Amino acid sequence: MQNDIKNDSIVCSEKISSTDDYDPHMHRNAKNPTNNWQTFAHFLKASIGTGVLAMPSAFAHAGYVNGIVLTLIIGLLALYCLHILIGSMYVLCKRQRVPYVSFSEAMKLGLQQGPPALRCLVPIAIPFVDGFLAFYHFGICCVYVVFIAESIKQLVDEYFVTWDVRLHMCIIIIPLLLIFSIRNLKLLAPFSSAANLLLFVGFGIILYYICSNLPPLSDRKPFEHYTKLPTFFGTVLFALEAVGVILAIEENMATPRAYVQPCGIMNWGMCIVLSLYVFLGFFGYWKYGDEALGSVTLNIPQSEIPAQVVKIFFAITTYISYALQGYVTAHILWSKYLSKRFKDVSKHTLYELILRTVIVLLTFCCAIAIPDLSLFLSLVGSFCLSILGLIFPALLQICVQYERGYGPYNYKLIINLLLLIFGLFGGIVGTYVSIVDIINALSK
Repeated sequence: MQNDIKNDSIVCSEKISSTDDYDPHMHRNAKNPTNNWQTFAHFLKASIGTGVLAMPSAFAHAGYVNGIVLTLIIGLLALYCLHILIGSMYVLCKRQRVPYVSFSEAMKLGLQQGPPALRCLVPIAIPFVDGFLAFYHFGICCVYVVFIAESIKQLVDEYFVTWDVRLHMCIIIIPLLLIFSIRNLKLLAPFSSAANLLLFVGFGIILYYICSNLPPLSDRKPFEHYTKLPTFFGTVLFALEAVGVILAIEENMATPRAYVQPCGIMNWGMCIVLSLYVFLGFFGYWKYGDEALGSVTLNIPQSEIPAQVVKIFFAITTYISYALQGYVTAHILWSKYLSKRFKDVSKHTLYELILRTVIVLLTFCCAIAIPDLSLFLSLVGSFCLSILGLIFPALLQICVQYERGYGPYNYKLIINLLLLIFGLFGGIVGTYVSIVDIINALSK
């Protein structure tokens, strides 16, 4: 094992000096590449999910001053980590002379080339990262099943007949199977564009409600007690982070360099996302204060037509997001593990569709089996996202920069160590708070 690692390091060292002219982006050959506008639509749809509706509730746990400042800090940290992650993956591609390496493959290569003390983690790097990504995005799909079914139930209860939410889950299985059978992001792009349009119209209606008859701002707290901040941290990070989908979007681009440029897709997209999150969080908290619920759609008048339209719009956009989030789980399981087991290539499409059907049915079963799924997934989200979105990118750059150095005064090493500490602290505290919430909910 040690000899293999040593040989890998020697080979990589030789390649560093001989591959400076190799540009992985020029050799990228995606099957169904997306253009910049399609990629931008996917980025917005992946980053603006149901979590944004919880921002007023998140601000209620932080105060409006803390909420604005900390949302921007967390968002910029998440964006920075995405940049160092994609940048480190690019460097590894350049060293290995390959067009693309996945997140998990990058972690393995990085650990092989990083500090010797970390090389014992090489054997578990790929299954560990893949497992976290697949499980987290599977969990998001479970939440989406519940959200869509509850949105439909509220409408049906209002105008037709009262049914159990589980019946509505059964009804949406076929539509979910249909959209989840779309196996490439290029075909999903028109759906993402339409969903983004519905999102912004829906937000406009919500803002109409929350910006009318605002109480005096002095009635709201600029700062909340620090003991409430872990809940705020978990909510914002869960809402902002979609690292698996964001990497999948970049992988399928026709011009991947446009993704990470200073005025590129990722930076512009995150500016829009952060502005929307801060705006909705601030005005939602200003309007409803501590009475802000887990989804702001529950605070607006339930019987009025515009409010019902909002529920329809968000149910549709969440339905489309289901296909985007589930793409990560299906892609990892099929492309990396299962496709190799079936030698008859002519049946790969059929087998992949069967796998996607199984994933949909499993998300449906989990949504039905667990009464309050959001509590359990907030636990998984706090744990997984701190690792995937903060700790792993920082650790990867530490490894990738190990041979070249960390710059003047080792500033890159210091920044990444701070990110590791922040990620560990946020993950531990967020996990603890989630466990306490679960215990309290079960004891009621």
